[in-house]
Amino acid sequence: MTELTLRTMTSSDESAWDAFVTACPQATFFHRSGWKKIIEEAFGHRTHFLLAENAQGIQGILPLAEIRHFYFGHSLSSLPFGVYGGIAAFSAEATQALDQAAQDLAATLKVDHLEYRQMHSLHPDWPRKELYVTFRREIDPDPEQNMKNIPRKQRAMVRSGIKNGLVSEIDDTVERFYEVFADNMLRHGTPTFAKRYFSLLKSTFGQDCEVLSVLKDQEVVSSVLTFYFRDEVLPYYAGDTLAARTLAANDFKYWELMRRSCERGYRLFDYGRSKLGTGSYHFKKNWGFEPAPLHYEYRLYRSTEVPDQNPLNPKYQFFIKAWRRLPMPVANWLGPQLVKYLG
Repeated sequence: MTELTLRTMTSSDESAWDAFVTACPQATFFHRSGWKKIIEEAFGHRTHFLLAENAQGIQGILPLAEIRHFYFGHSLSSLPFGVYGGIAAFSAEATQALDQAAQDLAATLKVDHLEYRQMHSLHPDWPRKELYVTFRREIDPDPEQNMKNIPRKQRAMVRSGIKNGLVSEIDDTVERFYEVFADNMLRHGTPTFAKRYFSLLKSTFGQDCEVLSVLKDQEVVSSVLTFYFRDEVLPYYAGDTLAARTLAANDFKYWELMRRSCERGYRLFDYGRSKLGTGSYHFKKNWGFEPAPLHYEYRLYRSTEVPDQNPLNPKYQFFIKAWRRLPMPVANWLGPQLVKYLG
């Protein structure tokens, strides 16, 4: 193999970068070059998208973003705002070179920690966060078989949604999605993203970013923003109204997404990341999906422990209760100012 060269991705590299992402089995939707623009424009963070190449072209990539905040700390991560990340490479040599480059960069930047978010462990000896799992399962080519594969209780919920007269529609904009999503986040006491972030996702990823909304009597009761990658379907951001529970709209929503995806030829349903023991975790298990551990590994520099910035942390409970009482316009203005530092 010819000698590897490491450098930062430029705009002229984007097509080759994305071609590599499509071809490399280790790569995910969150390795796509468009995340550089989104993280920089939506959140104002500095990015470091590293690539290793030789005479044959790109041999490995590592998308990194740097987040700095006086309270939440200074981090270098692959990749904030994504559930997957880390190094994707064709060879062990490229993996090792990118890994060393990331560690050198983290030391130069004097960050508190370097984080890799991966489906497979790279550094078993590094401190880790054993909090998240992912749920992935193949979609059968036959829609009826997919319905039968849903466990009986959840299948009854889907049929209940159908009997309740729910219908699904594909939206051209994020308007209806955002209204439901922001309301859902406020009720859970969690800061929301800016609407512009979701608009950027759609404009950047085009047909690979889609909004499906569920309606009852022409009113949106549930909505999901989904990513498509190779033959995979990744429902990523979702929200429901208070009426959704009695209408079984949440189960109906994911069934409609699975049904539509099956008919379009997609073959893997990625239900996404959940925290162990949460309602989301149990919901996905009830759909017959089995959890697989995610490997979030940290190289600590100035930090002495792995960061714990999640709603399950007891120190955030007062904040969550207070946030729920905010007026919606205040929450929608203030939330994006905070959430951009949480990654």
